[in-house]
Amino acid sequence: MIQADLNIVLPEILLSVYAMLALVLAVYTGKDRLAGLLTWATAAVLVLVAAWIGIGGSGTNVAFDGMFNDDAFARFAKVVILLGGAAVLVMSQDYMARKGLLRFEYPVLVVLATVGMMVMVSAGDLMALYMGLELQSLSLYVVASMRRDSVKSTEAGMKYFVLGALSSGLLLYGSSLVYGFAGTTLFSGIIQAASGGHASLGLLFGLVFVISGLAFKISAVPFHMWTPDVYEGAPTPVTAFFATAPKMAAMGLFARVMHDAFGDVVADWQQVISLLAVLSMFLGAVAAIGQTNIKRLMAYSSIAHMGYAMMGLAAGTAFGVQALLVYMAIYVTMNVGTFAFILSMEKDGQPVTDIKSLNMYSKREPGKALAVLVLMFSLAGVPPLVGFFGKFYVLQAAYQAGLVWLAVLGVIASVIGAFYYLRIVFYMYFGEEGEGLDKNRSPVLWGFLMASAAVIGLAWLPGIDLLGIEAMATAAAEALVN
Repeated sequence: MIQADLNIVLPEILLSVYAMLALVLAVYTGKDRLAGLLTWATAAVLVLVAAWIGIGGSGTNVAFDGMFNDDAFARFAKVVILLGGAAVLVMSQDYMARKGLLRFEYPVLVVLATVGMMVMVSAGDLMALYMGLELQSLSLYVVASMRRDSVKSTEAGMKYFVLGALSSGLLLYGSSLVYGFAGTTLFSGIIQAASGGHASLGLLFGLVFVISGLAFKISAVPFHMWTPDVYEGAPTPVTAFFATAPKMAAMGLFARVMHDAFGDVVADWQQVISLLAVLSMFLGAVAAIGQTNIKRLMAYSSIAHMGYAMMGLAAGTAFGVQALLVYMAIYVTMNVGTFAFILSMEKDGQPVTDIKSLNMYSKREPGKALAVLVLMFSLAGVPPLVGFFGKFYVLQAAYQAGLVWLAVLGVIASVIGAFYYLRIVFYMYFGEEGEGLDKNRSPVLWGFLMASAAVIGLAWLPGIDLLGIEAMATAAAEALVN
């Protein structure tokens, strides 16, 4: 029995063992001397594990008496998480080395955070959920404040830690209420306690606190306070990591809890998720208008995009989960390309984050400017780019679930939010010409920017099947909502 369970969690075990061995190797061989090689090796390991999960996984497997689920939903989320983490590691290697920030702890912490995320999306029990969430969070607290000589980075890590502790408290209190009224921490037992759509008042109170704790992890309003400061203060590669893999993990965990544990009381949590979605979409759209720092702008952008993704979750249907997964995969792809460009923004060897530094960028770097234009248009949801289809899916899911008002508000928020994406394009093509940015010669960043723009710009063509993820997202959604 234990052997079968260990086989199911083997990817997580191998990554954990790799992290511990890498830690020991780095300590005994001169610490930061092997940091660059370790970063590349870690990215390769993450890609190999993603291929193993994506190709070798099949069916639905349950380990440790239902505490851990290995199904199509978990595998889809894990592949996106692993590839997102690998992409960020590869992009960040040169930047971190030049800024003197490339320490051996960085790739090790990324791996440990990734293991936590993998446990999160496979959790079938409130205890497993919390273990995965805390492993991810504790690793991210450290990487957020990795730039020890920067007051902003230290402040970012402290704010994230303090607010993260608050969210963990809310989650634990909600979990204790759920356990008290359901008599179990297993999702399969909780859904039986709320069967027939009749959940006790105490169980619903517990559900609200659990939602509040999870909403912090996806930076949904009103639990978004940490996001702009952490995005701005953390080193840019760390910000890129925050904007990709953890978002997919948190949203996957959110969907897992709502459908696996509370799938019979959709009407009760649908109202709460819908409200969070509306608040996130509008605050993200409006607050980003006044931002001149591109990292803070992307922070508010992420808040808005989590609101759109939550529209799919609020639908409470299999199609809603499918729309959520497609949206998140597209979102991660767009962010990888966008942050590859942000990492290349430098003047006299120093990072630049002011969007006005992009004035007439198209005149100096026409190819990169075109790639950024594609990504900005896709983030804004301009057809026929893939970002438009992502938003169309979640809007359609909300409409089919009878949430017409939510779909209408989503369209309005999307129109408002388009302004700040188009403003970046305006600066690149029509701004006042100034000194501009240095030409970045990193082939890695150029490759990620161009690859992301090509995928986003061409994946809508007939026969390409939306990056090839539509069929996988359908199977994943059916595995969760059955």
